[in-house]
Amino acid sequence: MQPAIKQVKFKPGLPLEIEIIPVADTIAKHKEVTTTAHRAEFYHIFWIQKGTAEYLIDFQPVQVKADSFLFVSKDRVQVLDHKSRHDGKLLLFTDNFFAKNGADARFLRSSILFNDFLNIPVISVKEATSAKKVFLEIESELSEEKDQYHYDILRNMLHNLLLLAERERRKQGYTEAAKGADLDYTVLFKDLVEDQFVKTKSVNIYASQMNVSEKRLAQAISKTLGKSPKSVIDERVMLEAKRLLVHTNFAIKEIGYRLGFEEPTNFIKYFRKHAEKTPIEFRECYPNR
Repeated sequence: MQPAIKQVKFKPGLPLEIEIIPVADTIAKHKEVTTTAHRAEFYHIFWIQKGTAEYLIDFQPVQVKADSFLFVSKDRVQVLDHKSRHDGKLLLFTDNFFAKNGADARFLRSSILFNDFLNIPVISVKEATSAKKVFLEIESELSEEKDQYHYDILRNMLHNLLLLAERERRKQGYTEAAKGADLDYTVLFKDLVEDQFVKTKSVNIYASQMNVSEKRLAQAISKTLGKSPKSVIDERVMLEAKRLLVHTNFAIKEIGYRLGFEEPTNFIKYFRKHAEKTPIEFRECYPNR
């Protein structure tokens, strides 16, 4: 285990916060980071072109076969596969690059590629020639001499790539939540929970911030996610607890405090209620991580 989950910032010194790099060489070159738990402050689009990889994204093993795209949102805790023989290209970009305005930021937050409520998006691109073509066009444009058109061209290409990938994902059986008030409330609620789960664990407080009743919020979350608002809060707290237990050597008391529990016994009771194990027992299940 390490003192804390590694925070990875975008590479400094690039003229724009977007780049495409080789997968295998990057994993090998930065093995001490990529093969241990790390949290990147930018988005990943893996294009696995040969072999099969299994990455660990927030405790979820995700298998990616050749000719597939894997989308990983910023701030997810990931461990990349350094044992399987695989290679491809990895496109990295930041909010600063893509989000020129509020509409752009909302597009990323609501995209089924980076904010799926159910799983980590992997799509086969064997038949998606347009998406692969745009990916390669981005790579080509990145090698061009920088001029006044360079940024806008790259950003528009990336936007097109994301739209084409969303289209392809829907073709491959993705069931999308119906647009409307329920989905809007769900997205807003999840955004608030992401920002405040350490200090706020009360459904009532979130509902008040959203200017809706607890009952209306519960209806929206149930219809969209099939669970209760309290479950969403608890799952987010537990995810962070598991991240800290497995990927750091912080004491149980310190982890509880970081998650908003003033008394260690309260954190231990909370964790045991939701995991059916004590924090120590859970940590012992991952001796080699």
